[in-house]
Order: sequence, then structure tokens, then C-alpha cells
Amino acid sequence: MTGRVLVAGVGNIFLGDDGFGVEVARRLATADLPSWVQVADYGISGMHLAYDLADRYDTAILIDTARRGEEPGTLTVIEADRPGPPAEGRLFDAHGMQPDVVLGVLDMLGARSARVLVVGCEPASLDYGMELSEPVAKAVEEAVRVVTGLIAELDAGVTARSSGEGG
Repeated sequence: MTGRVLVAGVGNIFLGDDGFGVEVARRLATADLPSWVQVADYGISGMHLAYDLADRYDTAILIDTARRGEEPGTLTVIEADRPGPPAEGRLFDAHGMQPDVVLGVLDMLGARSARVLVVGCEPASLDYGMELSEPVAKAVEEAVRVVTGLIAELDAGVTARSSGEGG
């Protein structure tokens, strides 16, 4: 068995494509995943996510929109750095999720370092509305495959290390 993995869908379902992470988490919640993987929809609950990440998981996979200047619907996997405590005055926004602030709060909570991967999707629109744009909706199933692939890689890496391979 590997360390615990949290798959966290984040985003605001009332802001169009920002609901991407929540939709992917909803689909993954019904997938056949290993018992050491926990899937949760955090929506905009940044503080809840920070507390759950603190000392409970070895790896977190956050699923969210990520503006990177690509075509809408483009997926990217990013290994996030722990940014340290949030800058003064930069605390949680009760109306949105700020993954950088969540990761920074982990240091304030005295949490051990966890590996954090972000599966991001380039949004087409973050305007008010409860539907994903066509390109982002089409990316949901691919994101499910990307996340399950990351989980398989994590499992393979731990299996190789525990059997003495890969060193």
C-alpha cells in the first residue's frame, strides 16, 4: 500500500468553467480507485482543504481551471511548489478558492510537506453561469483519465521502491 492520496476538485460552480474541478471530482467519485485514494469536492472551501491536507496525505492532486494562455480545454499537469505563508493581508476569500493561499497556509499549520500536483484546464469563460463551455466540458473525461494515470504512476513508483527497484 502507498501513502494516502487526496484528489480534490476545486472551483466555483456558479462561474462557468470554474466548475471544472468539481465536475471531474464528481466523475472520479464513482470510479474504481485504490482504497488509499480519497476523492472530494472542495468547491470554494479553501480552509477545509488546507486542514485536510495538513499531515494527512502524502500526495494531493488538485483539479482546477488554470489560465496559462492555451486554447480553452487544454489540460496541463503542474507540480506545485509550497509558496510559504501567504503575504500579509492575503487570506482566504470566502467566495473563491485560492490554491496558492491554501498551500501557503499549510506552513502556518505546521504541516509536513506533501507533493501537490495540479491538473489544470484552460477555461473559456469564468462568467456567471452554471454550465461548462463546450471545450472545457469535452476535457472532463480526459482529465479523469489523466488523474487515474497519475494515481497509477504513484502506485507503480511505491511498488518499485518497496520491491527494491529504482532505488
